Amino acid sequence: MSAEPKERTPDRRRAAARFRALLESERQSAALYRGLAEGATGERKEIFEQLAAVEDKHAAHWAEKLTALGEPVPSPRRPGLRTRALSWLARRFSVDAVLPLVERAEHADAGMYDADPDAGPGMAVDERSHARVLTRLREEGPGGGEDPASIARRERWHRNDRSGALRAAVFGVNDGLVSNTSLVMGFAGSGAASSTVLFAGLAGLLAGAFSMAAGEYISMRSQREAYEREIALEAEELRDDPEAEAEELALIYRAKGLDAEEAERVATTIMKDKDAALDTMAREELGLDPGELGSPWSAAVSSLVAFALGAIVVVLPYLFASGLTALVVAIGLAALALFTVGATLGLLNGRAAVRSGVRQLLIGGGAALVVFGIGHLIGTGVT
Repeated sequence: MSAEPKERTPDRRRAAARFRALLESERQSAALYRGLAEGATGERKEIFEQLAAVEDKHAAHWAEKLTALGEPVPSPRRPGLRTRALSWLARRFSVDAVLPLVERAEHADAGMYDADPDAGPGMAVDERSHARVLTRLREEGPGGGEDPASIARRERWHRNDRSGALRAAVFGVNDGLVSNTSLVMGFAGSGAASSTVLFAGLAGLLAGAFSMAAGEYISMRSQREAYEREIALEAEELRDDPEAEAEELALIYRAKGLDAEEAERVATTIMKDKDAALDTMAREELGLDPGELGSPWSAAVSSLVAFALGAIVVVLPYLFASGLTALVVAIGLAALALFTVGATLGLLNGRAAVRSGVRQLLIGGGAALVVFGIGHLIGTGVT
């Protein structure tokens, strides 16, 4: 009899409330997938039904947790308003009409079980996999082929810059150019001596470049460590529950358009080799290339150099001239560089180069003009 009061502690009540909330959430997700299945046909219908079955398994886990606490398991409720609305839209119009909304919610909840000690084996991986499966389904047309617009967007980038490094470098140059041009124009507008303007420009270049490098290093290091942790968790899942991982991989391939038998055959073949299985799951489920997680040092150096190249443009005239001559040359070089950077970004984005260049010139030049005016006002006031 004395055990009863001990069981009903605040911690136990909080745990029970959390388990009930998670149970209801999984039930609602299962109901939503079944609703989507009613609006789908063929392979898509089967995929949604399998996703619903996985959510049912998750719900059963939280029901077992409640039972272990000695708490009653609540009866299933009627699907919520959101679930009913999305299911109705899928049946009335098409699954594609609601898939982006469902995908967005799944991506938001993809990490909900990553650090949950009460979650069952494979549940965290299941949630991340669901988000990627929905992305695959959205990118593919109803007939199983990839959306032509999606292909066009991707091919444009393939044509211009496969790695994205050029685009990142141009943005780095742009940051240095705009920020340091504004800084130098501010000092020039204040009427400061050419040596002071030069010093300010060099200080802005160094401070900005090293700041960008440090920030990029920390960002890339954190990102790489997060990716390595994801891959390590995937390796643990492959070791502890290979059957579930094989099912997830088959489901991903079915979302790509393979039939059930072929998807299972491919998944089974891949799972025979542990290294190949981890590499494939990292690519297909996590969207990561284990060999290309990014180098913090490379990112830092690239960021530093790109920023410095942009920032030095407006400083160069003050190294060889002074007064009005240096200012006029600095303005001309900055204008030319702004237009060139804008045009380059336009080409990378598949837009008109001249229009993008003029827009960048107006925006960057406007910022420098405003700071020049502020510097002039401050300098006049101090004088």
